[in-house]
Amino acid sequence: MKITLRAARVNAGLNLVDASELFGINKDTLAKYEKDSSNVPRSFFSRIEEVYGFPVEYIFFGPQSDFFRKLKTA
Repeated sequence: MKITLRAARVNAGLNLVDASELFGINKDTLAKYEKDSSNVPRSFFSRIEEVYGFPVEYIFFGPQSDFFRKLKTA
């Protein structure tokens, strides 16, 4: 089962500000990625496992609304 980008951050025990600092991006940018991760740049993508300690293949990439819509139909 996959989790959202936001869930990966929360599971890592990080708030939005701390996580954005670890990624070297603005907190508003990270919040945007969490709402729709379908267009995250490769530089961010490659650091997810390092920052969150969670395998990238288990993270859902796309609009967060699609993730929750798929959960309801599953």
